[in-house]
Amino acid sequence: MAGIVYAFGPFRFEAEGRLLLRKGRVLAIPPKVADTLLFLVQHAGRVIEKDELLQRIWPDAFIEEGSLTRTISILRKTLGNGKQGQEYIATISKRGYRFVAKVRQTARDETAPKVDKVMLAVLPFQNFSEDKNQEYFSDGLTEEMITELGRLNPQRLGVIARTSAMAYKGSAKSVQQIGRELGVTYILEGSVRRSGDRVRIAAQLIQTSDQTHLWAENYDRKLGDILMLQSEVVQAIARQIRIKLTPQEQERLQSAHSLSPEAYEAYLQGRYLWNKRIREHLENSVKQFKKAIQLDPGYAAAYAGLADAYLTLQDEGYLPQKDAIAKAKVAAEKALQIDETLAEAHNSLAHAYFHELNWLAAEREFKRSIALNPTCVTAHFYYANYLVVQGRIKEAVAEANRAQSLDPRSVPAKENLARISYEGGQYEETIEYSLKVLQADPTYSHAHETLGWAYGKLGRYEDAVAALQKAVEFSDRSPRHLASLAHAYGLTGQSSEAQKLLQELSRLSKKKYVPSYLFAMIFLGFGDKDKALAWLEKDCREHSPFLPFLKVSPRFAALHSDPRFQKLVRRVGLTA
Repeated sequence: MAGIVYAFGPFRFEAEGRLLLRKGRVLAIPPKVADTLLFLVQHAGRVIEKDELLQRIWPDAFIEEGSLTRTISILRKTLGNGKQGQEYIATISKRGYRFVAKVRQTARDETAPKVDKVMLAVLPFQNFSEDKNQEYFSDGLTEEMITELGRLNPQRLGVIARTSAMAYKGSAKSVQQIGRELGVTYILEGSVRRSGDRVRIAAQLIQTSDQTHLWAENYDRKLGDILMLQSEVVQAIARQIRIKLTPQEQERLQSAHSLSPEAYEAYLQGRYLWNKRIREHLENSVKQFKKAIQLDPGYAAAYAGLADAYLTLQDEGYLPQKDAIAKAKVAAEKALQIDETLAEAHNSLAHAYFHELNWLAAEREFKRSIALNPTCVTAHFYYANYLVVQGRIKEAVAEANRAQSLDPRSVPAKENLARISYEGGQYEETIEYSLKVLQADPTYSHAHETLGWAYGKLGRYEDAVAALQKAVEFSDRSPRHLASLAHAYGLTGQSSEAQKLLQELSRLSKKKYVPSYLFAMIFLGFGDKDKALAWLEKDCREHSPFLPFLKVSPRFAALHSDPRFQKLVRRVGLTA
């Protein structure tokens, strides 16, 4: 049976995996419906008695004839009608059924249509614990399930990312509506109840087209067995949606180990805080990840989380680059020593290499991360930025679009596409994309900043200043947005306003790290190229998070012909 495909009308039905396709698109059908279809097509043209079908499909249970009737009804609705409106399955009165369409048997590799991925979303697990402060636990478990499912057969299964899934927390929308909005075939939903050192989880898999419950299970485990519980759920879902696991994935899931309950709790706290992207929370996430590692030194995911926390603090300008990158690399490399297949750790290492300007190593690790888990949104997100820096704009746009398709409700993923358009010189598109982001979140400061940059390049300086003022307002006066606004003030001749912001940043730099790159931007707004280049020279020694974008940033276009700038670009490892 392995490798056999039954073709009829516009359909292909793979015997191995019970996969039904119509013109290359996977159609979701429950397992018993798939088993029934297989038996019918294997005996196409022959009358199959009802008793024979019942015994074949439900050999170990007493099932009434009504269940068979419902199964045939679902199958007919799925297949629809063939040519001249003829049904594929004919009812033979008082006897049984016959598959009347002509069936052609082929080998799987002879089928021309390319199989689309089955898409799945994990909705936020509900917190049923008496302690409502356990929200971090239910949110963290949701994220862990997304990660684990994303590591399954990536050619057949796509999983919607965390940000888009969490947008439905507390939503009253139906499964069908959510399915349409996210473009998914299946939804996993569930609840969590913590009680001391025990955790109770209820999970159910639902087909979005008709809200059919395909599978449901309740689990009651010790908290230390949570990784084994997650593996059980993942394997059950794989069976239900006919996803074939690789031998390596089967081995990994079956080797899930016990974990210190306190370590797991600290890890979930760390991820919960890291996702908030606020300085105080980021700094506390570092403490939680370190706590998890101290309690369980073999916890690979905790090391990967620690690397992510350092990198995000660096990206936002809260930590000097050299210090943050050194710590992130140590954590990511330790994670990979424990589990080389951890896509998130490869992505963190790639991110670190990116800011070290080690371009070959960065691309190698980005590709490894994406190969291990193509649904890892952050890998596509940061790889898109790598491609921009290399001047590969079309590829960068493609990667940014992949990130957005996996996380359709993510504001940062949408804004990244706007920023890439800006760095590619497509300013009208940048404005269009930025405005769409702001429709989704009017307070998103990065979108206001990118919008302001694009307005400035088109000579719409009044609009540019207004947008950058909003960026400063909504970011609580972030240094990067202050510098962008000061740059715009300088370009528009509002020198006194620019000077005020320059002085504010100078005072701030005496208390905490402010990248030299930002001062270079301000002086270029004043038209002072010598000071701008001097600050960029200093930034090349510091390696700020903005340095990789030196060559492609349109804000420094006025320096491109200067030999001193070209020398700096070569120091960054790029062609001037």
